[in-house]
Amino acid sequence: MKRPPSSPRPDPGREAIAAARLVVVKFGSRVLVDAAGRLALPRLRRIAAQLAAWRKATGASIVVVSSGAIACGLNAIHIRRRPTDLPSLQMAAAVGQQRLVAAWQDAFHRQHLQTGQVLLTHDDLQSRDRYLNAHATLLKLLETGIVPVINENDAVATDEIRFGDNDALASRTAMLLGADLLLLLTTVDGFLAPASSSAPPRRIPLLPAVTPADLQQATGKGSPYSTGGMASKLASAAEAAATGTAVIIASGLSSTALPALAAGRDVGTLIPPAPRAPHVLTPLRRWVRYFHRPRGTVFIDPGAARALASGKSSLLLVGVRDVDGDFAPGDLVEIRALPAAPGAPAPLLATGLAQYPASAVRLLRGCNTFQVRRQLGPDAPDELVHLDYLVLEKDQP
Repeated sequence: MKRPPSSPRPDPGREAIAAARLVVVKFGSRVLVDAAGRLALPRLRRIAAQLAAWRKATGASIVVVSSGAIACGLNAIHIRRRPTDLPSLQMAAAVGQQRLVAAWQDAFHRQHLQTGQVLLTHDDLQSRDRYLNAHATLLKLLETGIVPVINENDAVATDEIRFGDNDALASRTAMLLGADLLLLLTTVDGFLAPASSSAPPRRIPLLPAVTPADLQQATGKGSPYSTGGMASKLASAAEAAATGTAVIIASGLSSTALPALAAGRDVGTLIPPAPRAPHVLTPLRRWVRYFHRPRGTVFIDPGAARALASGKSSLLLVGVRDVDGDFAPGDLVEIRALPAAPGAPAPLLATGLAQYPASAVRLLRGCNTFQVRRQLGPDAPDELVHLDYLVLEKDQP
């Protein structure tokens, strides 16, 4: 009797991909929208069918991060050239978002799956309460078997509250949920080595870590992948990998990529989790590090720098020697060593959430706790940055 062929085994190093329990999948606009600016509905339905099959075969939870709202809106209102002014882009997003989500809803409904729309801005996740609410909402959707479809709230987002692009939104979503795997699906097969006189560009199957040279290569001139898009994907991949999520950059145009990825095959470019990533940052410090933007800088003396380096000390006002910027309580500040000489670099030691505004720090720098309380009263915080909200630069993978 002839034996049936065995299922292909996952490639070495990719077994964990096939075993991922929570997968965030991000689709770029050019994957979902055709050359005329219309939603590529057959492709979108094929993608939904393949994700549904992945869920059924592995039991994994799937989260979709979807670009395409602005492109859909521009097509719907017959604007051929992308505007540059914010109100026009927001108008297009408002028109296109409902079309985009309706297409996803229809595509997954064909697979007997429900979808739930979640619109986010960077400002939402910078607030601790809204961060926790978003986390709880997404977990409840997944627990109920509903596929979350996430997009940036482009109809109201401004530069001040934007993630920057949906690659960054996808990496933050993976961090928010503690995803095992982040797929960044685009129009190329992965990160490509540059072409030479004797060979075309070549896919790099494994990128152990994203280096500055890789980022430079992704934005360099004279190669088919030299766009901000690939640089953005590498930067977002590096952040997700630093917090324990494996990342794969692959083609969303290929009809075979998703089934191959679900089986752990060698598709796209894998950026594995940083070895120390799961053990370095607590969830609270991860929120501080990746969901805030610096609003100012404090410069500290050598004694304070030594205390911080121990990993057991908060930052007190007595160790502060200079302040730059205008920040408020709750804002992220960079903590730097004093420059060795005028014009010399000031090494970044840590980042953390300030408990005092910049104006108060300027007045109270160098003061000990007794002096601070004598001026502000007994309820004044002991620390400028509490240890729980302090992230040392040396602990970054």
